[in-house]
Amino acid sequence: MTRRRMGYEGIVATVPVSIPYVRYSIDSAHWWLGKALGALLQQSGITKDQVDGMCVSSFTLAPDTAVGLVQHLGMSPRWLDHIPMGGASGVVALRRAARAVQAGDADIVACIAGDTNHVDSFRNTVSQFSRFAQDGVYPYGAGGPNASFALLTRHYMNQTGATREDFGKLCVAQRDNALRYPHALMKKPLSLQQYLESRLITDPIHLFDCVMPCAGADGFLVMNESQAQDLGLPYVQLLSTIERHNAWPDDPIQIRGGWAMDVDAFYDHAGVQPGDVDFMQAYDDYPVINMMQIEDLGFCEKGAAAQFVREHSFTVDGSFPFNTNGGQLSVGQAGASGGYLGMVEALRQLTDQAGGTQVSQADVGLVSGFGMINYDRGICTAAALLARGGV
Repeated sequence: MTRRRMGYEGIVATVPVSIPYVRYSIDSAHWWLGKALGALLQQSGITKDQVDGMCVSSFTLAPDTAVGLVQHLGMSPRWLDHIPMGGASGVVALRRAARAVQAGDADIVACIAGDTNHVDSFRNTVSQFSRFAQDGVYPYGAGGPNASFALLTRHYMNQTGATREDFGKLCVAQRDNALRYPHALMKKPLSLQQYLESRLITDPIHLFDCVMPCAGADGFLVMNESQAQDLGLPYVQLLSTIERHNAWPDDPIQIRGGWAMDVDAFYDHAGVQPGDVDFMQAYDDYPVINMMQIEDLGFCEKGAAAQFVREHSFTVDGSFPFNTNGGQLSVGQAGASGGYLGMVEALRQLTDQAGGTQVSQADVGLVSGFGMINYDRGICTAAALLARGGV
């Protein structure tokens, strides 16, 4: 298998960290992000002064941005990026950090995401999510992600013939995976019957279609391969990345994402095909988005994800391992950190650090991100193909 990397030779990702999620927290987003940075330093053996680049994602950091955070943390990076892209943030951070190291703008970039969850945090985040929603949706009584994804889910079901049983199979498989992941907040098995009989939220969305807001943080480092080797850190190679924003704006309702615009170049640059991928980590705030990503990233034809779901198990030790730590639907959604959950799991998989969720002989993984829902569509999409590295 010939791999032609898209100009990322010698740039690697390493040191995946997760600060265990909790349902509610009285601490600030700054505290959670600081804990992620501290874990990166401790596990890598580097000092804070050696981190000369930062990528930061958070919904509850306001009124600060990444600039205010580095002052809070007592840092002076020479390269800084604030990435307010929700579920696409992890892949976008990897992509931009890699380019910064490649260009010599930074030697070590810390990519961190985290959010707190006070009792009213989620309501406040939703109410201030976008000017579009405030002006165009809320005055009519429709607001928040449940209503938006109910619209997307019903439209997808009408267009493709997907059923609640199909969505449920993914949710049940992810819960099975989550039972192997120590940080998952959902710790009880989930049956398909329990999924189907759960209470209605917004038709056709039911309880187990929805993520549970929580607090937490995740992070990883990007650096040169030689530096990772010198530090003795297991690392992952970057084969290809893509990002796309406001894709297919003429579609009346979203049924495809930006991945579909770039999927051929995505695999061509990596020198791999969908059949070479050993596992997939997809952004999963609602199961309909899992279906879209499976289709748009080339694992089946458009509209055929329901049949694809019926043919695979999606469990860690089954066919097409998918969201191997349980994803947000069973781990929880720690705000913008949800966009990092799949990334840090992929880094663990490809460095044999995944513990109970480890996929046997995993050499190539795909991470996909989706973020910033505005009524009838999400407007940020991204994906990365990663391969086992060294050390």
